Amino acid sequence: MKSELTATSVKPDILKTHSQTNHTSNGLIEEKQDKDKKMQIDDKKFKQLDGYVGFANLPNQVHRKAVKKGFDFTLMVVGGSGLGKSTLINSMFLTDIYSSEYPGPSLRVKKTVQVETSRIVLKENGVNLTLTIVDTPGFGDAVDNSNCWQPVMDFIESRYEDYLNSESRVDRTKKAHIDSRVHVCLYFIAPSGHGLKPLDIELMKKLSDKVNLIPVIGKADTMTPEECTAFKKQILNELTQQKIKIYTFPDVDDEEENKVNKQMRERVPFAVVGSNTILEIDGKKLRGRKYPWGTVIVENMDHSDFVPLRNMVLRVHLQDLKDVTNNVHYENYRVRKLAGIGTDGKPVKGGIEKNPLAQMEEEKKNHDQKMKKMEQEMEIVFEMKVKERNQRLVDSEIDLKKREEGMRRSLEKLQREIEERKKLFETEKFTWEQQNGITFDELRRKNMENLTKETSKSESGVSVRGRILTSPTSTKKKVSVKRSKSLRQSSNSSTSRSPTECRPT
Repeated sequence: MKSELTATSVKPDILKTHSQTNHTSNGLIEEKQDKDKKMQIDDKKFKQLDGYVGFANLPNQVHRKAVKKGFDFTLMVVGGSGLGKSTLINSMFLTDIYSSEYPGPSLRVKKTVQVETSRIVLKENGVNLTLTIVDTPGFGDAVDNSNCWQPVMDFIESRYEDYLNSESRVDRTKKAHIDSRVHVCLYFIAPSGHGLKPLDIELMKKLSDKVNLIPVIGKADTMTPEECTAFKKQILNELTQQKIKIYTFPDVDDEEENKVNKQMRERVPFAVVGSNTILEIDGKKLRGRKYPWGTVIVENMDHSDFVPLRNMVLRVHLQDLKDVTNNVHYENYRVRKLAGIGTDGKPVKGGIEKNPLAQMEEEKKNHDQKMKKMEQEMEIVFEMKVKERNQRLVDSEIDLKKREEGMRRSLEKLQREIEERKKLFETEKFTWEQQNGITFDELRRKNMENLTKETSKSESGVSVRGRILTSPTSTKKKVSVKRSKSLRQSSNSSTSRSPTECRPT
């Protein structure tokens, strides 16, 4: 009895499964028929040509024009100092973009949260790529990192604004219409093994709506493979919890490439290792790092995710990064800007439903008001400068007057002193004349007479001396003459002294 019950209980399930399989098979057949009908309709739309026309060569024309024109690509690198950003850039493009002449951000003395750009033209198989590297030296190194992301956000917004202004100009040639927008941002995460920092979460939230964001774990050779895998899972969980959008690599047409790309996408966030040192291993020159315990090869996928990152960014999805930047991020900015909506989603004052002509008039009025304000400020500054100059002249004039007054007083004082000395001299002269009973004029006259007598005697003595022979008596006379001369000179010197010197004690 039990066996019969079980058999009867199983039959309805079997019938149900048969009915479900029949239903699904019928649905598949109907879907296939619908697809065939659509293909037939599409085939009717296309008309076959009897011969070769030539427009099939259009892709080649586009290719030649694009190669001749060249390509622009802007790569932003954001993260803390010492995570290997400059080394990774050199490894990605196989050239020394950062060298001893132009060192990376971590090697510079001055480190401030200031966005710096470096542009270089790369050439590969006849294709020119104008690469612009945007780095942020000193990001996250300060004690207070509040609003340290603002320069990065302002830079991205300013590039969008420059592109929008260049689109609105009359001249939109290549020189005037340069695409300087940021196409991808590699955000470097420190290999701490403890998840994302609050600063990383805050900045990645702000960047996810503005640019194609790709998280990268720098210096991944500091972790074991197990630690690296656990750290990646932790980062992805935190990104989903915080609702941070990162760039998703799209599928391609080839199924085999899709399988490879799927394996590459599973490595996000990429744990990379960069190196500027070229090592020779088994006769091959490779970029790597040599340690006491072994050698890390940059392009070895067992050691690093460098190859998947380079392939996904440069070889496979470089054009898609530019398209997403143009069609998604830039369009969002353009809509917000033209509709008068701020970055926070709230409308800006006077920005909604405004006529372009009225907007131009308002801009003209604002410009005129700004110019008038500048003129007033310039006039005020000019008046202030004139006042300062006049004040300087007045001060210098007062100073000159003071100096003149001081010099006049000093001259008057000297004049008074000279008058006093002159009076003193006259009194002393008068007292001396009274004491000696002779005036200075009489004394001067006597001295002159004595001098004339002496000169006449000396002349006569010379004539006589020539006649007389030399003898002891003549020598005696000479000595007496010399003594008389010395006595006369002493008397003359005593008479020529001033009254004060000859005054009796």
